[in-house]
Amino acid sequence: MLKRITAAAVLAITALLAGCKDPGSAVSEPPPAAAPVEGVPDAGLAGKPRASGETLKAIRARGRLNCGVNPGLVGFSYTDNRGRWRGFDVDFCRATAAAVLGNPEAVRFVPLSSKERFTALQSGEVDVLWRNTSWTFSRDASNGLDFAGVNYFDGQGFLVRRSLELNSATELNGARICVQTGSTTELNLADWFRAKGLKYDAVVVDTEDQARANYAKEACDAFTADISALAAARSTMNSPGAHVILPEVISKEPLGPVVRQGDDQWADIVRWVLNASILAEEFGITAKNVDEVRKTSTNPEVRRLLGVEGGYGRTMGLSDEWAYRQIAGVGNYGEIFERNVGQASPLKLARGMNALWNANPPGLMYAPPMR
Repeated sequence: MLKRITAAAVLAITALLAGCKDPGSAVSEPPPAAAPVEGVPDAGLAGKPRASGETLKAIRARGRLNCGVNPGLVGFSYTDNRGRWRGFDVDFCRATAAAVLGNPEAVRFVPLSSKERFTALQSGEVDVLWRNTSWTFSRDASNGLDFAGVNYFDGQGFLVRRSLELNSATELNGARICVQTGSTTELNLADWFRAKGLKYDAVVVDTEDQARANYAKEACDAFTADISALAAARSTMNSPGAHVILPEVISKEPLGPVVRQGDDQWADIVRWVLNASILAEEFGITAKNVDEVRKTSTNPEVRRLLGVEGGYGRTMGLSDEWAYRQIAGVGNYGEIFERNVGQASPLKLARGMNALWNANPPGLMYAPPMR
């Protein structure tokens, strides 16, 4: 009983002292922060200039973007007969340069093989890889690299001569298959045949060009690579119609831009260059109409995207017109796709999974909102 009285007394005295506390000696608590309003940028963040990270500083100091690309993949990254770089990934290099430097031509294209690409990025030889590179766990988690998104959803397949009259890759048991070493392609090939209980004879070469050449001279029965690369290879052959891509897709190949770990600002910039191109297509903003849309649109998200309001560019250390400049320079995602690999190109690839999320039929291309 004594313990209960003592405990009660202590509580009573504590409450009494708290009630008699000198208000002048109390520590004032800050008022609770106002809850953010949906659609209204945080006043402490939006429009606040962001200090340049090391990558952005280096790019501005040299006045150009160093962009790692495939040495030669028709539709994606190649030089035309005048020596000008062209292609789907090349246009994303130019979009990045336009966003960062205001000039889509302020790019040095660095052709890199599969073996060279990651070392070139890690060493600082290039600022970003826009180079048909598959996003995988080991590449993302253990090489000091970060993937900034997916600009092309692909998968691995097989190219064969129509004269073989094959209907399925399962009929390739015992076949000679041309494959590039040092790539996920080689690993996927081994996994798929092992899982199916089939055998094959790998004709392994160092580059995709060599694999295509070996296939062309019939040193192998089939050529395996990403389906986009197979379509590119077929388009360069003497008789494209004499070759067919088998229906099986044996892997997921999310291809996208790669940056070095440790510079979050630069990763944000590259990620939003891609996102801005997707959003522009979603809103119907093209290279031809972007000026008119910028002047007349009352859509708040469009106005933020094109730098009319919100100060969003400054939060990445860029001009608020960064997205406007890239769209004016190279167009939206759909424009980049169609002229390089779509129906307006020799490859004539369908949008498929690379259609917008709200297309009919829908694809996987989806960008976070600009808010």
